Amino acid sequence: MKSREIVTRFKKSSTSQGGQQECVEVAHTADGGRAVRDSKNRGGGIQFHTPGAWGAFLDAVKGGFGS
Repeated sequence: MKSREIVTRFKKSSTSQGGQQECVEVAHTADGGRAVRDSKNRGGGIQFHTPGAWGAFLDAVKGGFGS
């Protein structure tokens, strides 16, 4: 199942400030999607997102969703 095959290292969000901040780490999957995990609880599970879902998320963030 390529959608769950992680092909890069996890990278911490560039906005992470350390301490007890809410931070995530993101890695690429073989199908072009992304895997996301909590940087403070790396063993707590991974969310997998398809390329389309990840693109929609990025579009929403760039458009100001949640501001």
